[in-house]
Amino acid sequence: MASATVQDAGTSPARQAHWSVRLAEFLDAHAGRPPRDKTARLAWARAFHADLEEAHLAAPGWPAEAGGMGLDLGDQIAYHQQMTAARAPRHPCGLSFIVAPTLIRHGTPEQKERYLRPLLRADEFWCQGFSEPGAGSDLTSLTTRAERVGDAYVVNGQKLWTTMAHLADWMFALIRTGPAGPGGAGISYLLISMKSEGITVRPLKDISGGTHFSEVYFDDVRVPVGNLVGEEGGGWAIARTSLGHERATAFLSDEFRYRRVVSELHRLAKTSGAADDPVVRQDLARIEASVRVLASNSRRALDAVLEGRDPGPAASVNRLVRAEFDQRLHEVALRVVGPDAVLGQREPTAPEGGRWTYGYLMSRSSTIGAGTAEIQRNTIAEKVLGLPSWRKEA
Repeated sequence: MASATVQDAGTSPARQAHWSVRLAEFLDAHAGRPPRDKTARLAWARAFHADLEEAHLAAPGWPAEAGGMGLDLGDQIAYHQQMTAARAPRHPCGLSFIVAPTLIRHGTPEQKERYLRPLLRADEFWCQGFSEPGAGSDLTSLTTRAERVGDAYVVNGQKLWTTMAHLADWMFALIRTGPAGPGGAGISYLLISMKSEGITVRPLKDISGGTHFSEVYFDDVRVPVGNLVGEEGGGWAIARTSLGHERATAFLSDEFRYRRVVSELHRLAKTSGAADDPVVRQDLARIEASVRVLASNSRRALDAVLEGRDPGPAASVNRLVRAEFDQRLHEVALRVVGPDAVLGQREPTAPEGGRWTYGYLMSRSSTIGAGTAEIQRNTIAEKVLGLPSWRKEA
């Protein structure tokens, strides 16, 4: 199925051989299992992606002038298949690839020069400052403000559920710089150094026991005017670039990662004997069908991005399908694991290191983070089905 996708996309065999051979050689030279220690594993992943950038084998979908490989759709798919098959480490800061398309499209030459290469090399980490206590999925109601004082913006307010804030060097944030209005008016897109005086980061422990999220406070934080992306007050339209690319291009790696995970779950079911249960077999069949649907939905959103169209509606369908699939996948996985699913990652006897239990706990947030399932359904109802907006009825 995957090879047909590449062929249908019009991959040039000569071009694919040129970069794929170099990538294969690179992956062979960097083969090896990641360290078990969390800190050492992070350093290992950062070093891998720095070397990948040095070899000019990073960012397959970025244009060459931005430091990427400039590959067409077919080559991008083949690239991610090759990386997934080699179990190459994912970029340690996936959020970097949300801000990157925005900078490529809307950033100044100085901003592109300053931020893109360190981002790609994983020399600098990014976090996303969108959600607030009173503005989660409805971002247009955010209240964190910035006042222009000379050559800087002075920021005050709070962001919540900020992934990787405790590790990040930079935040790309939506900040109110003007009065609220229709279409997200008065919101600007700022790049904020997390080392700025006046920033307080407080990690939040989640259900898995980790601290992946934080709340971030801004107390008279000064941000140079040169860190404004696009026009003042035009941040909402710019943010759509971030959100659309986040949901659309993520499929290239997620499609193959989920394909691998589902295959691993099939193997676990066979070796553990769980596959002898006809109910479990039926569950696994539904998961197999769902992972194929996921790939098809994601392809539509990516096609929109490559054609220069707003992927919003198609991306919302993909976001909803992926979130619900992630939860169903791990629910089935716990049934396959059986009673041992109560054992966490810290228990030495946990099956496969407790990965399925950990994944189940993390999947509970899938229908909440990056736009709740309810918000995605509203978008689909309005933009795809043409139903009346709930905002007009309120």
